[in-house]
Amino acid sequence: MIRNYFKTAWRNLVRGKIFSVINISGLAIGLTASLLLALYIKDELSYDRFHEKADRIYRVSREFLAEDGSTDLHLAGIAPPYGPLIAQDFPEVERMVRMLETSLAIQHGDVLFKEERVFFAEDGFLDLFTVNVVQGDAHTALKEPFTIMLSTPMAKKYFGDENPIGRMIRVNNQGEMMVSGVFDPFPDQSTMHPEFLISFATLNDDDIYGAELLRTNWGNNAFNTFLLLPEHDDAQKMVDAFPAFQNKHMGENTSKWSVLHLMKLTDVHLHSHTDSEIEPTSDIRYVYFFSAIALFILVIACINYMNLTTARSAKRAKEVGMRKVVGAQRGQLIRQFLTESLLYTVIALLVSFTFVLATLPLLNSLSGKNLLFGDLLSPTFIGIIVTVTLVTALVSGCYPAFFLTAFQPIKVFKGKVATDVKKGILQQLLVTVQFAIAVLLIICTTVVYNQMRHIQDFKLGYTKEQLILLPATGDSTTYESMRQQLVQQTGIVDVARSSRIPTGRLLDGQEAFVMRGSELQPSGMMIKGLAIDEQFIPTYQIEMAAGRNLSRAHPTDRTDGFILNESAVSMLGWNDPAEAIGKAFAYGDRKGQIVGVTKDFHFESLHQDMVPLAMAMSPDGYGWWSVRTSGDIRTTLNHLESVWKARFPSNPFQYEFLDDRFGALYEREQTQQILFGIFAGIAIFISCLGLLGLSMYMAELRMKEIGIRKVLGASVSGIVRLLSKDFLKLVLIAIFIATPLAWWIMNAWLADFAYRITIQWWMFTLAGIAAVVIALATVSWQAIKAAIANPVDSLRDE
Repeated sequence: MIRNYFKTAWRNLVRGKIFSVINISGLAIGLTASLLLALYIKDELSYDRFHEKADRIYRVSREFLAEDGSTDLHLAGIAPPYGPLIAQDFPEVERMVRMLETSLAIQHGDVLFKEERVFFAEDGFLDLFTVNVVQGDAHTALKEPFTIMLSTPMAKKYFGDENPIGRMIRVNNQGEMMVSGVFDPFPDQSTMHPEFLISFATLNDDDIYGAELLRTNWGNNAFNTFLLLPEHDDAQKMVDAFPAFQNKHMGENTSKWSVLHLMKLTDVHLHSHTDSEIEPTSDIRYVYFFSAIALFILVIACINYMNLTTARSAKRAKEVGMRKVVGAQRGQLIRQFLTESLLYTVIALLVSFTFVLATLPLLNSLSGKNLLFGDLLSPTFIGIIVTVTLVTALVSGCYPAFFLTAFQPIKVFKGKVATDVKKGILQQLLVTVQFAIAVLLIICTTVVYNQMRHIQDFKLGYTKEQLILLPATGDSTTYESMRQQLVQQTGIVDVARSSRIPTGRLLDGQEAFVMRGSELQPSGMMIKGLAIDEQFIPTYQIEMAAGRNLSRAHPTDRTDGFILNESAVSMLGWNDPAEAIGKAFAYGDRKGQIVGVTKDFHFESLHQDMVPLAMAMSPDGYGWWSVRTSGDIRTTLNHLESVWKARFPSNPFQYEFLDDRFGALYEREQTQQILFGIFAGIAIFISCLGLLGLSMYMAELRMKEIGIRKVLGASVSGIVRLLSKDFLKLVLIAIFIATPLAWWIMNAWLADFAYRITIQWWMFTLAGIAAVVIALATVSWQAIKAAIANPVDSLRDE
């Protein structure tokens, strides 16, 4: 019987070629999109799970609270004294490992590069994390000071085919370190990708950091600290004990403004959004979004099959009637139709594998991932694919199977089935669901596009174009000499220094003091700090709201001059920026007066609100040089490089463009925008396939009606309207269903932006018009074809 089911199913597939092509195409495209999204989701969910102890590793983070209890700053790292004290006070901690990320100039022979992914790591790092050490002893490689481990690509880069173990490399042109090991790079699905591991004991050297600072410096929260806890340990108990722990070691009221958190390592990629992640993280919401899209697309593909099979039932009604007359049981007929559904789904699945192979490189290019087709062949994925295939076959085939097998032979032979098919309420409901999903995706794509355009066009308060960023090096005397040399070049407008650069987070903050009566009093306000020189404001073309810029003409500006932004002035109680000019002001340990107020400018990402900012000169605190250029950028870069190499031959010339960094801030959202658009297009295309097939069969069922209407004088346009209006009615209902749902979803998505668009009525109107036009174009083509047919052909057998 099973063989007979498949043989019959194959004959029906071959006999109805157009029906089969539409059905298989819809299912194949739906399965392709779902498989691609499944690969993407699997990748997102697999971060850091390659570590053997991943489920027991926790990261400690530190949150700073404002006076009102709100979060002022949340850092992924903590101060260096915390780690040993936590290991000492909490006996359940099996292993504690600290890491400090830095960047260094690495040199071996003539090979010299500025490297970014450099970590000082305690010797327990290789035990806590799963690292494949290919050369050297994993037990001792990070024990001794001034030893360094290289990833295999870095070993190849600096030593070629030579054995690097025991060889020396020069660091920052100051000292040498011995290569103690070589390790394989971490997988793509890792929240950190160290290329160099330096023994943590090296930090004990006073010229590098200092043992005393490691024990006493509570202000440098740059140390990523990881704990290994026992299996099934309740980490929340430790978190509950952290306030008393902090008060014990740092002072009685520490827990009122400093909070320690624990997060499982495997949760960091999707659930952590601190202000200082090692690498950019993602968001669990996008996993939910793309899971929903995959499900929506698969549902649309299943609806296509159900609708087309049900519509075609009028042509197979006599087959069912004859089978019942000669003794076929309903259960046998149900199995027959479910077998057909399974055959269509399996063929569609095989076709979809080809589509996945062809489109996977495009998805990798858009998402920045390295998704592999081979992952689909893993036991877990094979189980998922088999389950999805069976569920898809069952869902798409169950209604047609039960619908077709319910036909009564007497009704079939009297021709009443066609009338029942034309009145199919469930079909209308399914078409409505299809287009509601499609309209929902169109609206979401429109909102995402407009939000990203809003960000790109947003007035930042400074000019980000044609700004080159360089890491600061050398002393102030060297800088002044080099600056004078650079600004004489035609393509260089100005050069400035600052502690941080726009697009980075303002992590430095202290309490501000203002005049209350006759003396400076604490304001109770934490204000972010930025060290700048006198060229910073003109270089970035920031406008002044009141007062003046820092100036060399006023020597006291170097020690006691402050510039605030409008937000800081407002927060401190001045209604007009001009009121703040000349007022005494203190920031941390520095006292002076306010000489100027800038208009607000968006230093950080537009995900964050405007922050109050205090700027002052600090010759020892500059970490960046900003170079404003004009004219031909390539010529300017060549000149910059030649001057740099002449001044700093032992420091590699590396630069960035500020507008590139700005674009990188929203790379994730831009990727989502593109993917939303692509998969929305797929959903619409599949919906149109179904609508095309359905309109073909409906037109075929009404051929005699159309012939009679034409004979009685009906026009082509009138017949087209007749055939189209029922479908357009369903699309309009779909628009009304999708609109409030899309509004709710996109408002939740926009909540992540401090500066967001308002969802406008025209976005829904545009999506609705697009859906109507697409549906009308799809249906009208078949309607016109039916309307212009010769009525003689449809009426000759009457």
